[in-house]
Amino acid sequence: MKNFTDLMSANAEFAAQFKSEALTGYAVKGLAIVTCMDSRIDPLRIVGMHAGDAKILRNAGARVTEDVLRTLILATHLLGVNRVLVMPHTDCRMASADEPTIHAQIKEKSGIDTRSIEIRTVKDQFAALTTDVIRIETYPLLAPGIQVMGAIYDVYSGQLHPLD
Repeated sequence: MKNFTDLMSANAEFAAQFKSEALTGYAVKGLAIVTCMDSRIDPLRIVGMHAGDAKILRNAGARVTEDVLRTLILATHLLGVNRVLVMPHTDCRMASADEPTIHAQIKEKSGIDTRSIEIRTVKDQFAALTTDVIRIETYPLLAPGIQVMGAIYDVYSGQLHPLD
């Protein structure tokens, strides 16, 4: 617990000021955002939304993985999601090197061999984003009629650059 004292203290302050907004598990604006775990990204603020408006799915590189698809099945059938924004970003570590390089860097830093997992690095972010958007659009287990958009978030300007 001592390594988390700052978090618990901050939570105590948060809870003291907390006012329940009576939010439910539904995405009020019908949106799910698939984005990267990068701490520079504040997905709700980027698109002008607030807590309760959208579902946020995060992973390294904002890739549409099996787990993202599993989560979107639940979100589109049970939680009010009818739109999905796939939003990777500029200056992403997953776009800075290839798989073998990332594995070698992890091995060098920690001594752990991670080659048994796929990191999912990308050489061309727009090509990877196109593939991920198509993956959602064609996935047969999602609710019918969902709309999908892909856009790369620029961490330096704050702008979204949509796929053509």
